[in-house]
Amino acid sequence: MLNGKVALITGGAGGIGRCIAEKFTRSGVSVLIADINAKAGAKAAAELSGHKEALFFKCDIAKEEQVKKLISFAAAHFGQIDIVINNAGFGDWRSMEKRPMKVWDRVIAVNLTAQYLLVKYALPKMKEDGAVVNISSTRALMSEPGSEPYAASKAGILGLTHALASSLAPKRIRVNAISPGWINVSGYKEAKREREQHFVKRVGRGEDIAEACAFLADGEKSGFITGQNLVVDGGMTKKMVYV
Repeated sequence: MLNGKVALITGGAGGIGRCIAEKFTRSGVSVLIADINAKAGAKAAAELSGHKEALFFKCDIAKEEQVKKLISFAAAHFGQIDIVINNAGFGDWRSMEKRPMKVWDRVIAVNLTAQYLLVKYALPKMKEDGAVVNISSTRALMSEPGSEPYAASKAGILGLTHALASSLAPKRIRVNAISPGWINVSGYKEAKREREQHFVKRVGRGEDIAEACAFLADGEKSGFITGQNLVVDGGMTKKMVYV
């Protein structure tokens, strides 16, 4: 049961993160949204407060001191953290020849290192039977040209997930990952051929990932699942493609 829990959601100001925050508040979860976008974050928290308490904290999650302040804020307002949703992330699709190393470093810092930081500093405030859900990507498993930092960071999340599941087992905190495929949260108008390339004949929605997060965060429904990666992609990574 999620009702009455407290969830910390990174990147919750928009996109998939916003969908997760909305699902949780509608399920009776108090939510703290952490995002670097102050305007969008404050707007999201205000709109979601009609369902359940929702607060916003501006934070660059790649910076350790800011993460510490985020957790202190969460502890002061809620007293505990039951669920951590590590959702924030971004990519860079330039070629290796054109991509500065500082961009590689930033992608790894935001997408991977930050997930470790959030768990490291949230852990003292987490109760037994807590849950961590790390958002990876099907790009951890398959690639296109120019995806090196994003693919590497998302693959790293999968290793981090089962390592954390092992480390946090004595505290009875479960850690799992979700790897979304193509999730349309931008309003892009999909072509018929784009929908039909999926086994389920549609492109993913933010709600698909939100439902998966809610399932993995609910100890009554998924209490025997930890250290795993749930691929939510309409079957795309199982599709054979011949050229």
